[in-house]
Amino acid sequence: MSSLTPPTPASASVTDASALRVARLLLPIVVLAVGTLGWELVVRLNNIPPYVLPGPLAVLRTLVADWPVLSQSLLTTLLTTLEGFIAATVGGIGLALLFNQSKWLEYSLFPYAVILQVTPVIAIAPLLLIYLPQQTAVIVCAWIVGFFPVLSNTTLGLNSVDRNLAGLFQLYGASRMQTLRLLKLPSALPYILGGLRIAGGLSLIGAVVAEIAAGTAGAGSGLAYRIAESGYRLNIPRMFAALLLLSVAGIVIYGLLALVSHLVLRRWHESALGKEN
Repeated sequence: MSSLTPPTPASASVTDASALRVARLLLPIVVLAVGTLGWELVVRLNNIPPYVLPGPLAVLRTLVADWPVLSQSLLTTLLTTLEGFIAATVGGIGLALLFNQSKWLEYSLFPYAVILQVTPVIAIAPLLLIYLPQQTAVIVCAWIVGFFPVLSNTTLGLNSVDRNLAGLFQLYGASRMQTLRLLKLPSALPYILGGLRIAGGLSLIGAVVAEIAAGTAGAGSGLAYRIAESGYRLNIPRMFAALLLLSVAGIVIYGLLALVSHLVLRRWHESALGKEN
């Protein structure tokens, strides 16, 4: 009789990692399928009218039927989100670099950044719409919400450099710009990318809030206006379809930023190495 040889630790580790990846992919899909099926059954068995609670099939039919309008609104919202995110990235990282070079500047301006963060954007949006053009005000709202996570995380990363490495650079006579470029920025990169992942979703939220406050109809309206319009007209299936598009957009934005973070860090940082080893 041939004896069975037990798997080596390396092969067992590879098998466990593969099973874990499959589980991470399949389990959310199973939960989504069960939840969607339960939702459809509840609507059908209780004969709930669509203007109260539409079923998933009704939402999908509405999404297909109203796709020309909803897709245009989706592009408008995504463009606003992108512009606000870029402004938050440039402004947050740039100001954090200035803070790192001048503590007096950080002590003077950082409290106002905190005030900007803790003030609800829904309260700021109507004021901005008075003094700024509508599209500019919407972009500023998206920037306000996404700005602070980038600033805070970048500042934290730049201040978290290993003291021994900083002393070594000082010992060898490195200039402030050399220390910033060769030591502080690489060390802060995981923090910066973490802040960008947060800011991406928050910029979408800021854009939606500003669009609701603006409340402008027409071909250039975003998804937030379509949601409000659907509520006024009791077109609840379209409201759910627009909400679905917003949710998918947020997931895609986070997924893309997470992918960029993984690709940048995968060869040297522990947070990304742990996913492959």
